[in-house]
Amino acid sequence: MVKSAAFADIQVAVPGFGCMGLSKGLGATMTLEQAEPVLLKALELGCTFWDTAVIYGVGINEQLLGEFLKKHNARDKVFLASKCGVAINWETRMPSGMTNSATHIKEYIEGTISRLQTTPDLYYLHRRDPKTPLEESIPALDELRKAGKTKYIGLCECSAETLRKAHSIAKIDAIQAEYSLFETVHETTGLLDTAKELGIAFVAYSPMGHGFLTGAFNFFPDRVFFTAPKFLPENFDHNLRMVNALEVLAVKKGVKPGQLAIAWVAAQGCIPIPGTVQPGRLEENWAARDIEFTEDELKELRALVVDAKPLGERYAPQHAAAIGH
Repeated sequence: MVKSAAFADIQVAVPGFGCMGLSKGLGATMTLEQAEPVLLKALELGCTFWDTAVIYGVGINEQLLGEFLKKHNARDKVFLASKCGVAINWETRMPSGMTNSATHIKEYIEGTISRLQTTPDLYYLHRRDPKTPLEESIPALDELRKAGKTKYIGLCECSAETLRKAHSIAKIDAIQAEYSLFETVHETTGLLDTAKELGIAFVAYSPMGHGFLTGAFNFFPDRVFFTAPKFLPENFDHNLRMVNALEVLAVKKGVKPGQLAIAWVAAQGCIPIPGTVQPGRLEENWAARDIEFTEDELKELRALVVDAKPLGERYAPQHAAAIGH
């Protein structure tokens, strides 16, 4: 039963809330009025570790959260994380490449603060730009922290070596990366172990395998993030083996497959941040914190990871270059 997790010098509620889906990630961009029910439900439950980024909706997601928190006078109830590191052409409102330059970091934090109408608690580099040395980007992030423009700093989807080097330059508080029963690559890359060794919080996005582990997709889906090789027709049926096996374990446990997936990530010492646009589904995700595992159940789930290992990479080739530097 994991209900909170250590984050730097504080405790945060588990699970958190990935807000990307409110702005195109899981469908059409939502207005404030459309997003209010799920955000109010999050506040009601105490699900207050919220994750956004400049690139989500090209600033729209940050602006939406800022408007909501101001309207409901709720800033002090929420831990806000956002990210820079992807340059945007603001005229075309399209990404224009990765950059971790000090200039970019110092410029984009101002936009984030303006849209959120407050300073973020945590500011990440969304992706590692190998062209910019860590000796430039990490001190720039640290400068934001020292200036009070963020309390904590982090990296996303970098290598264990990069995380270790960055932490030697300035204290890194968090690493965000994909992690679930369906994607355990960071157990083998050393990233998970390095974060634990250094006392860096591991924030796990897609803890339900992009929704796959909920069992909702028992046919080949037609959604943009399913362009990853793992979800292509030649791998899809094989990968359903894990979903089917998880459903059996969930029925035996008396919970939903997605809840089991979230609870397992939390049991590994990580902070899962599932996303949804539905208040009912958010409440369901939140209830995962009440799941208690026996030693035998954890062994069963680990066996599932080994025996039903999915086929296919997690990112299409055109996106893979941005991962793991």
